[in-house]
Amino acid sequence: MRLSIHLRAFALAIPSVILLSVTAGAAEVRVMISGGLAAAYKALVPEFERSTGHKVLTAHGPSMGTTTNAIPVRLERGEPADVLIMVGYALEDLAKKGKVAAGSSVDLVKSPIGVAVKSGMPKPDISTPDALKRALLAVKTVAYSDSASGVYVSTEMFGKLGIADEMKDKARKIPATPVGEIVARGDAEIGFQQMSELKPVEGIDIIGPLPDELQKITIFSAGIASVSKEPDAGKALIKFLASPAARAEIVKSGMDPIAGTTTN
Repeated sequence: MRLSIHLRAFALAIPSVILLSVTAGAAEVRVMISGGLAAAYKALVPEFERSTGHKVLTAHGPSMGTTTNAIPVRLERGEPADVLIMVGYALEDLAKKGKVAAGSSVDLVKSPIGVAVKSGMPKPDISTPDALKRALLAVKTVAYSDSASGVYVSTEMFGKLGIADEMKDKARKIPATPVGEIVARGDAEIGFQQMSELKPVEGIDIIGPLPDELQKITIFSAGIASVSKEPDAGKALIKFLASPAARAEIVKSGMDPIAGTTTN
């Protein structure tokens, strides 16, 4: 009888021991992420938290630029971070400045640039470079992002189409705000941004990606911030985002997964 009581007490104690063990190993993982991977990330983080016990705290901002929420600006003013998820070449720039732990960078996804108009508006033909050129010349307002896609559109694509001068007065860079929201409000007739950043926005119709001859694929990567206080938990998050378990959400958001490979 006494043995039975002891066994019962031991059995009841096991869940508490497990819970204490999980809690003791749990960490708060601070992430800075740009918009390209944000939709898939938002869907995947709850599963990571459930499976690991870690808590993820997220700060959003562009991969580059000088706005107050841009990731490089956040880091410069000393905001805490464990994981950085952003445009690959911008992450490389931060690594060169010592902001990213050596050897921690992993390429996660490839993201194409898309084109959108306000919901219900006619969808111009953008199937070829010439068709896109005609569409851009026909509208009065064009919007592009202040991140990787916008840099390409404004400094390269307009030039390739031979309409750089025509775009000076009608095309504008949108800092921080998703381009899709500008288009949805009717403040621009056509908008350019990563497909994955356009998809979550209501009130727009995505015409499609840029034609192949003009497409610019952006790679989004993740790395451990050199100031990280939870590098192991951060590495676990990056490993999860690069795993087959994340593939379906990444594809759903308009991107192509990359098998995790270090870039530094």
